[in-house]
Amino acid sequence: MKYVLYSVLVSVLLITGCVSQRPTQVRTMADIGYPFPVRQVVLDNDLSVAYMDEGTGDQTLLFIHGLGSYAPAWKKNMDGLKNEFRCIAIDLPGYGHSSKGDYPGDMRFYADIVAQLIHKLDLAHVTLVGHSMGGQIAVTTGLGYPELIDQLVLVAPAGYEQFTNGQRQWFREILTSDAVRLTTVNQIRENFATNFYRFPKDAEFMIQDRIAMRTADDFRWYCDIIPKNVRGMVNDPVYDFLPNLTMPVLSLFGEYDNLIPNRFLNGGSTLEIARQGSSRIPQSVLIMIEKAGHFVQFEKSDEVNAAIRGFLKA
Repeated sequence: MKYVLYSVLVSVLLITGCVSQRPTQVRTMADIGYPFPVRQVVLDNDLSVAYMDEGTGDQTLLFIHGLGSYAPAWKKNMDGLKNEFRCIAIDLPGYGHSSKGDYPGDMRFYADIVAQLIHKLDLAHVTLVGHSMGGQIAVTTGLGYPELIDQLVLVAPAGYEQFTNGQRQWFREILTSDAVRLTTVNQIRENFATNFYRFPKDAEFMIQDRIAMRTADDFRWYCDIIPKNVRGMVNDPVYDFLPNLTMPVLSLFGEYDNLIPNRFLNGGSTLEIARQGSSRIPQSVLIMIEKAGHFVQFEKSDEVNAAIRGFLKA
């Protein structure tokens, strides 16, 4: 039962590639190949953020991954949008090719990182595109640094679903570093399947990469940051502050999202949660994608890309 709760809680690690080309073991997480060249930018306290930077355009899409994921999760979206926009996908600190360490891992910490990166890269006309936890980070950044952000695109965002104090405490207690570290191969596969309406064949590489990560020297930091991220999400809820967003916001959900709402704590429909959150935002557009799950931007990338394109060009 504890594993089932964990599998519903955690958004799985997603990386792009082919199964035959993926390593079975890696020395560090930076040994896992990325679909585009990886660059590094050094921020305050010598913290390094890895990012992929493709395409050109007057508008910049800054992609923020979700819990347990990292930058290559956005490959299909970068591929589809880089001919019209500059597309930058980052690894949050604690993940992928970015710095590892004893970081707070809360939403404000990451919002500050995003703001620093925007300044450091001298980005203008920025749209934050955040998935799941990345959506809550995008909202937190939009609230704290509205002068830096033109629009938000929130893909199955955390933060629209409300939780009681007791439920928040449950989240704080249920997931530990050891639970992440000791996840078995079968559990990894089931965790991935939970994120999709129908698990696509071209997503098999994600499983292989998640398995390979377990041998990395810096895997312990990945195991450590995920519980901190969960605590950060529940300790810094954004629901009450959604009416304070001053920029246009596009919300995208898969109609068959198995993670939103939480099936064990709240139940109900994804559409209900999507409407509940998006209706609180002054300049809001909501699009539901049919036959798609939590990882809608991978499962239905063409439809998501078209929605983003239409929103930005409206």
